[in-house]
Amino acid sequence: MPEKKTPGPSVKDEELYEKLRDEGNSKEKAARIANAAANSSRSEVGQRGGSSPAYEEWTVEELRDRAAELDVEGRSDMTKDELIEALRNH
Repeated sequence: MPEKKTPGPSVKDEELYEKLRDEGNSKEKAARIANAAANSSRSEVGQRGGSSPAYEEWTVEELRDRAAELDVEGRSDMTKDELIEALRNH
């Protein structure tokens, strides 16, 4: 059985990181969430954040602008639903 690799010294909550990776999150996203949780508490991290409307309420232009900020490839040819999925999975 192969030994599980540790995420590295920059990840402060390895247990949460591994759970997030198992759920299919990217390494970068899992590390950001795990480190934010380690800096305060896991429950606090879920309560933080602004009050941005759901992506479904955004215009295609707004979605493309956000996708450009995140450097999502192929955004100019994507439909609104494809943009929403790409942004959620980034």
